[in-house]
Amino acid sequence: MLIGYISDHRYVALAGVAVELIGAGVSCAATSRASGSVHADVPPGRYEIVLAKDGFGAKRVTLDLPTPEPYQFRLLKDDLVGYVWPKWVRGGEASEFRVHSDAAYKLELFRYGLAKEFIRTIGWYDEHGPRATIQITPDGDYSQAGVTWNKFGYTSPHHKQFVTAPQRSGLYFFHAKSEAGRFFSFPWIVAPAMPDANVAVLASNITWNAYNSFGGRSNYIHPDRLPPTPTVNARLELNRYINPEHVNYAVQDYAPLSFDRPEPICSIPEHVQATDSIEGRAACHVAEAEWRLLAWLEREGFAYDYYAETQLHFGQLDLDAYRVLIISTHPEYWSAQMYQLVKRWVFERGGRLMYLGGNGLNCDVEFLDEQTCIYRNDDERRLRVKADKLESRFHLRQESEASLLGVVYDDRGIMTAAPYRVIDSRHWVFAGTGLREGDSFGQKSLHMRVPGGASGHETDKISPNSPANTHLLARGENPGGGGAEMVLHEPAGGGAVFSVGSISWPASVLVDESVSAITANVLRRFLAGERGASAS
Repeated sequence: MLIGYISDHRYVALAGVAVELIGAGVSCAATSRASGSVHADVPPGRYEIVLAKDGFGAKRVTLDLPTPEPYQFRLLKDDLVGYVWPKWVRGGEASEFRVHSDAAYKLELFRYGLAKEFIRTIGWYDEHGPRATIQITPDGDYSQAGVTWNKFGYTSPHHKQFVTAPQRSGLYFFHAKSEAGRFFSFPWIVAPAMPDANVAVLASNITWNAYNSFGGRSNYIHPDRLPPTPTVNARLELNRYINPEHVNYAVQDYAPLSFDRPEPICSIPEHVQATDSIEGRAACHVAEAEWRLLAWLEREGFAYDYYAETQLHFGQLDLDAYRVLIISTHPEYWSAQMYQLVKRWVFERGGRLMYLGGNGLNCDVEFLDEQTCIYRNDDERRLRVKADKLESRFHLRQESEASLLGVVYDDRGIMTAAPYRVIDSRHWVFAGTGLREGDSFGQKSLHMRVPGGASGHETDKISPNSPANTHLLARGENPGGGGAEMVLHEPAGGGAVFSVGSISWPASVLVDESVSAITANVLRRFLAGERGASAS
């Protein structure tokens, strides 16, 4: 009888797991095969199933066999990894840290601005029982419902692990470090208890979650649901690698993704500073890259309040309390509610939006609750058929994001990087830079996945849905017409939108003088409430 499959936190098959089945008057042993499958000839009935493998946490599962479908056992590798829940709070509110470690660890809290500011030591964590600091993941697809750490074995009030957020808004990180020197950091978004600055900055935490594959799924690996069997070799099994006609989004229904999971892609190495290069594949477009913009704001003396996108969605960000809203790097996934809130604020109430990123607002998401959302990719083939009219997944369900941002992503220039070239040097955004028409700027960048300049990784351009008064200021020199288009438009209601259309922009703002000066010019102008798209 096929009992089920055993896999790790990435849904990779685990071979050689010792399995003991006890129940229905029998006791027998089995071992998982190369595919992760477990077979045992046992009569129907209720069984206690014990699983153990060196380097992984053991567990006990009670099952009535046979199950309707092969059961998905999940084991967690010995490691140091964690997250805080909720991941976004206001100053003075509490979150619970949830850490998995096979050894004693020390936990500290830092604020990430221009420098890493040590806040305090939370403490050392170990337990009397053997390996009692390891966590247990649920079986099945816990990318949907979350890992629910600290749920089992934390019944004593003395075992609760809550931390009160500092009053100062910002991006905070917990640093966990084991006795052997293993290190893991995880972010905490702390919004102000009450608005305190004139600038609000949004963390793109919905995008962080979309790219988080902890549990075996993200919006890029098995976006609709887990397949029936765990992966043995990704390059030989996943459609994205073996099917030349593969469409990543080939269905209309997608299982949800939970925020209640660790985010390894957002962990920043212990000794990295804001002015260091951004190394690795993922770091360049999630939390670490966004940190560079926050560091720049502090270096230039701009006060800001920091919020999660989810706080905007759930009504915890009062846009009317701010003169400027900044979104940055890769805010790819937004809800329709968020979009309409910001659009009305800009077009009807004079709000000023700075879009300092690329491939933004490109897909609609639906929240089921505060910890779970569905990424509404729809069927990409449907989008391609209607490509003459539809510009994005967001356009498929709502409207083109170019209607607000002035630009929209297309795949020209993807995975290339280059400087920008000035189109209108007389415009006030270039004041004091010394740049003339045709000059290049944005050569310097900390972005190491796709090095080469401030226009890069993924880029946005003007489209037929851009407002009629969208003013082109500069264009990236990426090959094949793939350069980001820097634009400004000013709705009649008194608002304004400045867009750079490039994921790589925040990776340049600390190190490229022209990128810094242009960003500062726009922010000062927006804070002052001045208008005039072509004023010098």
